[in-house]
Amino acid sequence: MTTFTLAHLSDVHFPPLPAVRLRELANKRVLGYLNWIKNRHAIHRREVLDGLVADIKAHAPDQIAVTGDLVNLALEQEYAPVARWLTELGTPDQVTVVPGNHDAYVLSTQHRFAEAFGDYLRGDDYDGVPEFPFVRCRGPLALIALSSAVPTAPLMASGRLGAAQLAALERLLAQLAGETLFRVVLIHHPPTAKSRQKWLSDAPQLLALLRRYGVELVLHGHDHVHSTVWVEGPRAPIPVVGVPSASALPHGHHPGAAYNLFAIERDNDSWHCTHTVRGYRDALSITELRHSPLAPPQH
Repeated sequence: MTTFTLAHLSDVHFPPLPAVRLRELANKRVLGYLNWIKNRHAIHRREVLDGLVADIKAHAPDQIAVTGDLVNLALEQEYAPVARWLTELGTPDQVTVVPGNHDAYVLSTQHRFAEAFGDYLRGDDYDGVPEFPFVRCRGPLALIALSSAVPTAPLMASGRLGAAQLAALERLLAQLAGETLFRVVLIHHPPTAKSRQKWLSDAPQLLALLRRYGVELVLHGHDHVHSTVWVEGPRAPIPVVGVPSASALPHGHHPGAAYNLFAIERDNDSWHCTHTVRGYRDALSITELRHSPLAPPQH
């Protein structure tokens, strides 16, 4: 059997925040900037992110998925440094990106994410303006990329797919249902969140599509914690897996930066996936935090 590996990181919150001009601190950005100055600047560290990326590269995954929140306040001056960082992470053919709520932080610059990182946001054989959902087939994988990123009111961090994206997703899932592919959905907001402040507002519709058509894996960010939740699929439960922020020091109830590494194999008529988590147990070094088959709990 040939093993294909997929690395997953999220919530880069690329540090440090560049200099901010006073005129840019209108509307929601004021609160976000104050939060950065008071809290986040001490948590999200470039050396932490660099260490995590070095460990990912040392394990040489076949593909890398980044599930959103690359920037912090969606300031114009944030995009160029993140674009350079993405080229260091990998080529557009090796890395697939979806946006998070911080990437669509305010209405005036929500379009800049697609403009700055478009090569990482396009489906196979498509050169136009990025559109969601899109599919990338890599080895045995079908990476199904969704955008839940929408501008929201101050103190809100919720997401939404919208009717058009859900309808297009249903068509894609129907097409892929007959293929022998390991289908992986990439989304920033977890479809299992309960808090209105941070939830995916049309999660019931997404879960209904997963229940009808099935996929093998859903990857998300947003919560900054390790999580694996199983949701209903047409034949077997589907794992919904989250990951902490890729740049965070351990703090409070939040773990330090980590990434998921999935080793995927096809054996006759079934898929086998091993889930490894690597990250900072403390602020000093990266270690293996988990290594086990990705299988639903036995009751």
